[in-house]
Amino acid sequence: MSTRVHSYCKINLGLAIGPPRPDGFHALTTLYQTLALHDVVTVVARPAPQTSINLSSNHQGVPPDDRNTAWKIAMGALDLLGLTAKVEIHIQKNLPVQGGLGAGSGNAAAALIGLERELGKELSGDQRLGLAAQVGSDVPLFLLGGAVLGLNRGEEVYPLPDFAETVCLVIAPALGVSTPQAFRDWDVQFTGAASTANEASDRLKVLSRALASSYAESDTSGVFRNGSDLREDLAGDTLLALVRTGIENDFEQVVFPQYPSLREIKRQLVGSESGSPALYAALSGSGSALFGLYGSLEDAEAAQQRVLGSAPDAQAFITKTLPRAAYWSSIFA
Repeated sequence: MSTRVHSYCKINLGLAIGPPRPDGFHALTTLYQTLALHDVVTVVARPAPQTSINLSSNHQGVPPDDRNTAWKIAMGALDLLGLTAKVEIHIQKNLPVQGGLGAGSGNAAAALIGLERELGKELSGDQRLGLAAQVGSDVPLFLLGGAVLGLNRGEEVYPLPDFAETVCLVIAPALGVSTPQAFRDWDVQFTGAASTANEASDRLKVLSRALASSYAESDTSGVFRNGSDLREDLAGDTLLALVRTGIENDFEQVVFPQYPSLREIKRQLVGSESGSPALYAALSGSGSALFGLYGSLEDAEAAQQRVLGSAPDAQAFITKTLPRAAYWSSIFA
């Protein structure tokens, strides 16, 4: 027997970069949102006198050893559980590798979920999030799903009330963007402008807390009238309210000048009032993937044609945002 887990990806609905810290990392504030697009991680695990981990994939770009986040989290989980086991992990890659969608981090979270089910043992919530943060900054968000506020390096995560399910078009260009280089470019461009970065971070942080607070007040005041429809309408309005604040991904300021083709893709995603405009479009993480959110499937399909007309080598995926309840109800393949 084996356990197959859907390994979902994420986009960043806004990302603010703070000044570099003494440990070499940057303080970040970001609003993650999980998507229905996914890899599939299959785990087989049985108790054994000595631990061994065998990792395979259909994609040659996936490391099969202790460089892999799925390998790291499996070994870390066994250590915390005080168990030894023979573990086999297969990663069926459907998502772009190193595209800014958190695919590798999602693989790690899926491997942990599959390993726990295979062994019939679970880490505590604190242990899971602590281990995930050690493995990678984006891993903890996949142990929550839905709309997630990320602070610190992005690994300090807080679940937020979900937005309504929204059509999403993801574009994965053929080129790649180095995240470390993007941070270096940011530091060069914004040396001495730490206050500006802090203001951007604070703006998103205050906004996220205000959104969570307003949802909590509405939920306890009885205005939902038992109605999931009203709740979804309110969630949709909240997404539009978030967009109207002018949220953006700070990485665009340094990535787009280096890769003008990505700026053009965003322009095509955004569209115009007469051409299936996006509710919101942005770079995801440091890229190279970009996304647009749309009011209808037809708008997303029209945007897909626009983008592929100017970037025929790119991959285009029409999907939807994945709220937390849907994330967990569909996690097992």
